[in-house]
Amino acid sequence: MIVGLGIDLCEIERIASMMERWGTRFTERVFTQAERDYALGKAQAAQHLAARFAVKEATLKALGVPRGLSWKEMEVRGGGKARPQLELHGVAQRAAADLGIDRFTITITHAGGMAAAVVIAERDP
Repeated sequence: MIVGLGIDLCEIERIASMMERWGTRFTERVFTQAERDYALGKAQAAQHLAARFAVKEATLKALGVPRGLSWKEMEVRGGGKARPQLELHGVAQRAAADLGIDRFTITITHAGGMAAAVVIAERDP
């Protein structure tokens, strides 16, 4: 049973500009070490970070925007040839548990200067 659904669209240039303006202050505030390691090792790092940012925004929507949540409590694992997975920590994990969420299905894409993500939050009936 679907408990929550979130979608987000993120301009890659917006993330590139934030990276240029704020540098590691931005990336360390928003992305986990694993997310930074994955994206910053790519030729188009901003594209991969924008996709992960879109997942985080879509996750907020799927969870009903719980108060007190930190960006790094929502972590995207995998990517490239590996299917992306969403891992939650802290407030995000508790919000999902309160909603009875058993699993998340996520999809990520990027094209034409945009990155998009859809997050489906599900629980067993």
